[in-house]
Amino acid sequence: MKNIELLKNITRVEDLNLYLNLTEDEKVKMNEILEKYPMSITPYYISLVDFNDPNDPIKKMCIPSLEETDLNGSFDTSGEADNTIITGMQHKYKQTVIVLSTNHCAMYCRHCFRKRLVGLSDEEIAKHFEDMLEYIKEHEEISNILISGGDSFLNSNKKIKKFLEVLCDIPHIDIIRFGTRIPVVYPERITRDNELKEILSKYSENKQIYVVTQFNHPREVTNEASDAIKYLKEAGVIIKNQTVLLKGVNDDSQVLGDLLKKITSIGVIPYYIFQCRPVTGVKNQFQVPLKEAIDIVEGAKNLQNGQGKCFKYCMSTVRGKIEIVGKIDDTKIVFKYHQAKYEEDRGRVFIEEVAKDQTWIY
Repeated sequence: MKNIELLKNITRVEDLNLYLNLTEDEKVKMNEILEKYPMSITPYYISLVDFNDPNDPIKKMCIPSLEETDLNGSFDTSGEADNTIITGMQHKYKQTVIVLSTNHCAMYCRHCFRKRLVGLSDEEIAKHFEDMLEYIKEHEEISNILISGGDSFLNSNKKIKKFLEVLCDIPHIDIIRFGTRIPVVYPERITRDNELKEILSKYSENKQIYVVTQFNHPREVTNEASDAIKYLKEAGVIIKNQTVLLKGVNDDSQVLGDLLKKITSIGVIPYYIFQCRPVTGVKNQFQVPLKEAIDIVEGAKNLQNGQGKCFKYCMSTVRGKIEIVGKIDDTKIVFKYHQAKYEEDRGRVFIEEVAKDQTWIY
């Protein structure tokens, strides 16, 4: 399927004038942002925005804010560069490799932790397919492949089929995951493409295929998104969700709780709630203080049945994925390594004093 519909994406400040009454000064500043952090919004996703609400949460996730000019933070908060063993492939955790299959996304989310890669050519991300394949074959401890990006479902069907064909032939690979926000921002890529469904159906008979997506707000769980999830399930795919806790989007127990209930009702398994990373251009706009965030997450969890509680609240750091377990008192928080890069950290529990406005640990 050719993504012709994406040619209609909103990519320029002039396009936004159909929706926003920007002043000349705002246009200039917005263009400065887009030179650094490109904008691309699908017609479908922008239809979800309530432009009568200046604080609309859907708008915050897709339309640039002047706060993106804040240079606080880091472009690589979890050490992806250090874990890159072949151009386009990362091996941080023993059993898992991540393949950055493309830099392209159907929509550029404003909270993206890979903002540093947006707009680069695919040649700068993944043009070493045979080298990757040999590495995976040689490392029998690898049982899980995460095909990411960019957005893995923005690859052509031909490329997706090639990945599945070669990976399904490797005996020590148990599961193949696709990281994608397509069901949320561009569901017609799935629902209007029978070929993709046929490919997933065929190879899911050999290896279990997972799709890991990212619903962040209840209003993203539309009929169109639900149909996309249904198509994937019919292809034998298991769907899990990674929500990012975002200030002004879902930093409310009721909103977050409603989201978890909605996704479980359509067959999507809550997998992680992630603390938003301190990324340059993201940190001060979207991060929620840890102490406040714990209460929000626990409040949302208390609104769920057992299936809605199937997630870990974590942060991805240089040393690993750390679960934020809970408060001991007003100053101390309990953490546990859920996944660790280094053997000495595996399963390690620790306590840290956390300041009132602190949003991250290092």
